[in-house]
Amino acid sequence: MMTSETEASAIYLSEYLLDINQGAGFLEGLSDEDRKTVRRLGTRVSMQKGEGVFFQGDPHTGVWVIEKGSVRSFYTGPSGREITLAYWTAGHFIGGPEVFGRGRHIWSADALEPVELLFLSGMSLRKLVCDIPDVALAVIDGLIAKGKCYSALLQMLATRSVSERLRQLLAILADTYGRQEEGATIIDRSITYEQIATMVGGTRQWVTQSLDKLEAEGVLAINRREIRIYQLGALMA
Repeated sequence: MMTSETEASAIYLSEYLLDINQGAGFLEGLSDEDRKTVRRLGTRVSMQKGEGVFFQGDPHTGVWVIEKGSVRSFYTGPSGREITLAYWTAGHFIGGPEVFGRGRHIWSADALEPVELLFLSGMSLRKLVCDIPDVALAVIDGLIAKGKCYSALLQMLATRSVSERLRQLLAILADTYGRQEEGATIIDRSITYEQIATMVGGTRQWVTQSLDKLEAEGVLAINRREIRIYQLGALMA
């Protein structure tokens, strides 16, 4: 999945492009002293690409604040089929909604690339929330952002066809990562067809056929390095 050392944004299916990265900067609102307190109570964790951060069905133990890299959250159905819920980037936390370490995870998360995380156990986070009001506000704001994310995803899955979801995802990628060049919007091709399929709820073969159709219609062009969108308005119509 596409990331950048600067301005890396979370990605998930949503009607509202402006809200995509809401919830980033989980610790940015804290004073330097409070931030040091949070880090003192946390544990730094490094993971390599493909490693699982937590797994569906495991007990909640706390939350992970992403400090570098990107993490995918996903749900696996009884048939083994996966659906990607979101890609989270630096500044976001993952591991909710049971931030204080109760219950079990209802989805999984894995590293899309080498990542650096700050793990806060449920007990440590509860102490921080009780002792530092700004941490409590940060947790509330983060949970609000997560609630909006998964509500937006549910709305897209319930009201949009797979084809419409694909078009919306391309529009989101263009808005978030696209750059303008010679009248076209360019998206670097570090996202795979398999990743697109698990986000929109289709198969890799269907994604290939649908993108080929959009290319034949002149909406976009694809090569090994990039997706070049010529008619962004056609995707967003």
